[in-house]
Amino acid sequence: MHTAPLRIGRLDVQVPADGHPDLLAPPVLAALQGWPSAPAVGVAAIDADLADTAALVEAYDVPAEVSANCVVVGGRRGGEDRVAACVVLATTRADVNGVVRRALDVRKASFLSMDDAVRATGMEYGGITPVGLPSGWSLLVDASVVATDVVVVGSGVRRSKLVLPGAALAGLPGAEVVEGLGRAPQG
Repeated sequence: MHTAPLRIGRLDVQVPADGHPDLLAPPVLAALQGWPSAPAVGVAAIDADLADTAALVEAYDVPAEVSANCVVVGGRRGGEDRVAACVVLATTRADVNGVVRRALDVRKASFLSMDDAVRATGMEYGGITPVGLPSGWSLLVDASVVATDVVVVGSGVRRSKLVLPGAALAGLPGAEVVEGLGRAPQG
C-alpha cells in the first residue's frame, strides 16, 4: 500500500517507509515488518551531512518541536550492564543523571560511546532510532514525544529520517512513556 508523499518542512516523505528499504538500516526494516504502526511510518531522504538535528532543522525547515533525538544510555548494577534508548524532543535534553539513572536502577548512567552504540544497534551514529533496537533493551520515550502528532527521528542511517506519529513510539517493544524525561537545556 503506497500513499501519496507528504511534506514536513522541505522533507519529501514517502509512506510507507518499508517500501524504501534502501533508506533504512537492516534492523529498522526488520522491525517495520509486522509492526502494526508500520503503515503510518514514512521515510524521507536527506543529505547525510545534514543528519544532525540542528543541521536538519536549518536545512530542511523541520520544526525543532517535531524533531526527536534517540540517545543510548547505559550503566551497571551488580555486574550487569543495563542499557536504554531514550527519545526526547530536540527542544529538550534527556535527564540522564536523574530520570534515566533511576529508570535503569543504576548508581551512574552515561551515554554509550559511539562505537558501542553503533555495534550494539547495527545502526549508523547520528541515525540511531527507537525502531529496531536490540531485543531486551529498555526504551524510554518522553511523554511530550508521544503527545506530538508527527515526529521526525533517525532511520538507522544518516541519509534519511523516519516520520511517524509520536503515539506510535509507545507501541514499540520495551517502550515506557516517561513524564519529564526530556528537560529544557540549562542556560
